[in-house]
Amino acid sequence: MLVLVGVSVLTFSMTALTPGDPAVAVLVEQTGHQPSEEAVAAFRAQHGLNEPFPIRYADWATDVLGGDLGQSYSSEQTVASMLVQRLPNTIELAAASMVIAIAIAVPAGVASAVNPGGRIDYAAQFGALVGVSMPNFWLGYLLIIVAALWLDLFPVAGSGGLDHLVLPAVTLGSGMSAVIARLVRTTMLDVLDAPYIRTARSKGLRERIVVYKHALRNALVPVVTIAGLQLSYVLNGAVVVEAVFQRPGLGTLLVDAIFARDYPVIQGATLLVGVIFVLTNLAVDLTYRYLDPRIDRRGEPA
Repeated sequence: MLVLVGVSVLTFSMTALTPGDPAVAVLVEQTGHQPSEEAVAAFRAQHGLNEPFPIRYADWATDVLGGDLGQSYSSEQTVASMLVQRLPNTIELAAASMVIAIAIAVPAGVASAVNPGGRIDYAAQFGALVGVSMPNFWLGYLLIIVAALWLDLFPVAGSGGLDHLVLPAVTLGSGMSAVIARLVRTTMLDVLDAPYIRTARSKGLRERIVVYKHALRNALVPVVTIAGLQLSYVLNGAVVVEAVFQRPGLGTLLVDAIFARDYPVIQGATLLVGVIFVLTNLAVDLTYRYLDPRIDRRGEPA
């Protein structure tokens, strides 16, 4: 709860300190010409923009606690309905990106750790370095040129079926896979040197069982942490990726709201992202206990 309060206060403060008058920006967008002073004054009075910052924040927080996120300045839609319309596209992109990242990272990290210093290890480390270093927007445009324009395999932009999801998900998942693969390799190297792994091998268990059943499960505990924290990467990257592929989601909604000075949408979208972070951290803590029952509810070894 304290995290969400901090996010809301910070977001509200940043919108209040942003240069420019939202009344002028919205009225210019709606009418196409410079508004009169009377129209600006009426808009500010209608939306409570003349009130001091503490009063505006208290009124907004009270409405949010009652389930009302406010109304968009530009479209006059409720912020809640706008978020509900855009959220499924962002969740779909985030889930697909995470699936792609894990599907690439875990096998690559395990293969790299099992063969340290070999060709597979060097290839995996080089691929991880490229993935970490490559900007999302550059990879996105590269995939559009090659896979969409040259090869005509996928649509260039928009949303719809799975074919519209492939390129954005690969763009967003590649960077995550690089980070997770490097961590899987590091943790697997540590676990494979543990005494219980040597005991399992001395019992004559097959190497595949030793690696995937005994070593990998324990190595995944810190990986779960990074995978949860990568949600911030997904949401931040979604802003860029959704803009590159013209995909309607929270990212494009937030960018459009920032340019339009649509404060209720900015505050509502940011608060929703904060809620997603809190729920993700809770899911990470619960996953800890499943992977390693020795970890108590505080996340420490019992």
